[in-house]
Amino acid sequence: MHRLYLRIYLAVLASLAAFALVSGVLWRQLGDGAPAGHAFEVAGTLAQNVLPPADAPGAEQQAALNKLAANLGADVALFAADRTRLAAVGDPLPAPDTGRERSGWLRRWGGPPAGAIHLPDGRWLVARARHDHHGPVFGLFFALVAIAVGVGAYPVVRRLTARLERLQAGVELLGAGDLSARVKVEGRDEVAQLARSFNRAAGRIEELVGAHKSLLANASHELRTPLARIRMAVELLKENADPRRKRELEQDIVELDALIDEILTASRLDAIGDPGANEEVDLLALASEECARYEEAQLAGEPVTVRGDPRLLRRLIRNLLENARRHGAPPVEVRVSRAGSGAELRVSDHGPGIPDAEREGVFQPFHRFVGSGERAGAGLGLALVRQIARRHGGDARYVAGAPSGGSFVVTLHTA
Repeated sequence: MHRLYLRIYLAVLASLAAFALVSGVLWRQLGDGAPAGHAFEVAGTLAQNVLPPADAPGAEQQAALNKLAANLGADVALFAADRTRLAAVGDPLPAPDTGRERSGWLRRWGGPPAGAIHLPDGRWLVARARHDHHGPVFGLFFALVAIAVGVGAYPVVRRLTARLERLQAGVELLGAGDLSARVKVEGRDEVAQLARSFNRAAGRIEELVGAHKSLLANASHELRTPLARIRMAVELLKENADPRRKRELEQDIVELDALIDEILTASRLDAIGDPGANEEVDLLALASEECARYEEAQLAGEPVTVRGDPRLLRRLIRNLLENARRHGAPPVEVRVSRAGSGAELRVSDHGPGIPDAEREGVFQPFHRFVGSGERAGAGLGLALVRQIARRHGGDARYVAGAPSGGSFVVTLHTA
């Protein structure tokens, strides 16, 4: 991770260096362009009008050059067409290259540039300001810009990669088994969105693992009760095969078998990447088949087609009917209808109802009411109802009735 922030930081500095280099090259190239070349030509014409002819004596040319240099406040040198120095004032100046034919700048590293003016008669006039403040100013400006960018970019880059490092530490903690590991969400950019996604995923993982642990712990406890009753009944059957005890034994075995089946179904629903069957199911017909198993169940509604797993939807309806039979009071009313763009299944009974504080708790695995009996509210039935409903794009809730009773309402997406 440390290499990442160094690479980003060096990339910023390299971009700045490339910008400075390109700017320098462009300035150098454009300095001899059309606008600058025209200015040099005008200056050459004016200079030739001030200077004596090319064949004038050297003393005359030197005198004229002294006067020109005094007016310009610059180092000046006059060269013949063959680059022979005719006169000079001030510090020595280089002659234009023999292959050069146009006016322009003569730039040398370590010194200010000099202007080379090609006079119409073939001579060359080279001038350089004695006090050139532009070069140092521009150099200082670029140096300050480079320092400012370098100093300013480092904390920005380091802050970005530090957030990534903290995110990596959170991932490692989660991978090491700390399911409560979360990372701080900083900013509103992609890294912050990644942190939020990680926190959501970690929360979901912690929730699933906790649900599985609770499921196994409660399942082991719940299984002990019917098994203990079966063991006691078997011992009693050895002495006296009472028909009533045999029926109780059969009922315990049925409960045990149903509980194991519910645990297996819940485990399959929690499995990721197992969508199950995806068919068009007539919800009213499915409810009619399940209601036929219960004499006290009354069905009404309209045909509604949903898409999903018919086996799971059948389990959903059966669990609701079984819950109404065990904990409610007849008659049990089942209604299938359309609700907006989806389907609604409502199972109502006339029992004592569910307290307000327990309306969400009843959908938790092995939930028991406070002060309830041994069997009241235990099991996975309603928890499976909500899981199956959410697997099919819907949800399940409890609605209190008036003056008594209540309804379990399941919403599903239609086909």
